[in-house]
Formats: sequence, C-alpha cells, structure tokens
Amino acid sequence: MTDLDQRIASVLREHAEGETDTHRLLRNSRALGRRRQVRRRTATGTALALVGVLGFVGVGGTDLGGLSGRLPWGAATPTAASPVPPLAGGVPGATADPSRVATDARVLHFGVDPARARYLGWGVRRDEVESVRFTVGSGRPVLVEVSRSRDLLSRGGVEGFTFDAVEEPLPFDGTVREVPGQTGGVILSWRPVDGLYARASTAGRDQAALRRAVDALRWNQARRCPGPLRLTTLPPGATVLTCDVDVSAFPGGLNARFVLGRGEDATMRVSFAYASQLAGVRTEGNRTVDGRSAYLYPDGTRLELLGIPKAHLIATFGGLDKGFTEADATVLLAGAQVATDLTDPETWK
Repeated sequence: MTDLDQRIASVLREHAEGETDTHRLLRNSRALGRRRQVRRRTATGTALALVGVLGFVGVGGTDLGGLSGRLPWGAATPTAASPVPPLAGGVPGATADPSRVATDARVLHFGVDPARARYLGWGVRRDEVESVRFTVGSGRPVLVEVSRSRDLLSRGGVEGFTFDAVEEPLPFDGTVREVPGQTGGVILSWRPVDGLYARASTAGRDQAALRRAVDALRWNQARRCPGPLRLTTLPPGATVLTCDVDVSAFPGGLNARFVLGRGEDATMRVSFAYASQLAGVRTEGNRTVDGRSAYLYPDGTRLELLGIPKAHLIATFGGLDKGFTEADATVLLAGAQVATDLTDPETWK
C-alpha cells in the first residue's frame, strides 16, 4: 500500500465514524502530485458518492456496475450480453495514428472483437493511458493498457497487483513475466506499433490464455469512452481528464465516472450510476437545469440531475474538488445526454 493509499484509507475509516476531513485529504493528495490526485479522486470520490450519497450498493444483490469488480480479476462474469462502447466515427485507431492515443479522454483508440471477447469496462486518462477490461470465453478477466509513454507502463502500478509487482522494467518485446504471490499473475508487454506501448495482465499463471486474450484486441477502431452518457457541453475552459466506464454487472448495473480539469488545480467529478433494482430515487428538486429538475445537496458541493429512471447523475464541485462552481455544474448537466434505454447498448450510439 502506498503512502497515499494509507492516508486515504485512514480518512475513509474516519468517514464511517463521523464527518470526513476533506481538507486534510486534499492537502495530502496534492503533496503527491496532481496526476495521482486525479486518479485517486476518481476512485475514492466515486466510492464515497455511491455508498454515502446513493446508498444502494448491495440492494437486491446489485453492485451497481461492479464496484467490487473494478479490479480486472475481481468481477464475477455476468450472464447477459455485454455492451460495446459506441464507435467514434471518423477517428483513426491506435495503429493508424499512435500519436492520438490518450490525447482525448472521451475517445478510446482500440477495442476487442465482441464476437470473441466480452467488455467488462474501459477507460482513458488523458495524456497517460487507455485501458480495456474484458474476458474471453470462460477465462479470467484481462486488463490491457496502452500508452505512448514507455515509462508509464514499464514498472509497478499494475492494477490488481501490489505496487511493486514489477521489480524490473518491462521489456516490451512480447515476453511474459510471472508475478509472484499465492495466486500469482502474468504480464505481457509489447509494442503494437512504433511509438506505442502495451501491457496485458491477468491473475493465474496461464500464459497461453493471456496470449489468446490479446489476440482478441482490435487496433483499427476508435470508440467513445463515455458509453451511455454524453457530456456535450463543458464549463468554460474545462477539459475531460479521465473517463472510466464499468459494465461488469450489466445489465443489472453500470457506472461511468469522469474528472474535469481547468487550469492547474481545478477539478470537478461527474458520476453516473444505474442499478436495475434501485428504488426510492429522488423526484423533488430545489434547482432547475435547462428546464429539468435538479437537486443541490445540503453540503452545497453536489448537484444531481433528476428524472433518470433508476439512476443518479451527479456533478461534484466541492470537498475533494476545488475551482468549479454550481454554475459550472449546471452548464455541464444541461448538456448531459443519457441513452434512452440503459439496458440496450444500441441506444447508446
């Protein structure tokens, strides 16, 4: 566990017993760098929002798109057909133009063959990494990460393993390395094309299965990361820094998470969460967003767009996040477009 992990875990424990000291958490995060701050805000902020605000993880057995399945090999394989992120028309795939990879957090420049593989989730961290989580047949979930930076993928930081799982830099020559431990794991690193680096990882020690999974990758396509949610209008000067969609519990649940940035320090989180067994969704608001009812939470840091069946769409601009306002959140939510049928990926296009 990293120093930042320990600090966040400490504050989360305090949250269970009383009010969270968000100022201390923010100070500690900033001390370890803005990039890591953005990544941690996405995961930690979403967990707090889902458990503390929405309060329905575990309702009727639903895990809201798989919070426990966020790790690539922690998700139970759902039985229904998995959605596929919509195509981004006119955008070249990773191998056609490697320079575009991770330049736009709303676009994923590679995918998997849906006839062979099942999407569990996907994400983009702007200027860093694009990733896809998927399974092939009854095999273990696999995480594939792609970047224009060798350093970002060369050592440590492999999701699902301890931070120091990779003690030596990865060679990116198509070889497989074993990760020690009781369960163990395997990591394959290679270069799909000049200027691009890729890393595939999974639990267990079946190297052949990992290579079969990698064969299901498709590098000649680009897809829209946000999936069922489109953010068509951003606040002035804002940029989408991260996009993360989890469909591992689809069709029972799904969630999408975003971080917006502006300038050096300003961030705003957006979380969209759907659960088929969700009951008691708020219907009465205290704000209006482009003629639609909305609700500003009592702490004054979260604005929710109401009227989406069995779902919550919340923009958070306070607490862990600074530099954005309620007016910014209103602009963002006014331009938010949600698919007409969240259980039918055909309506996501």
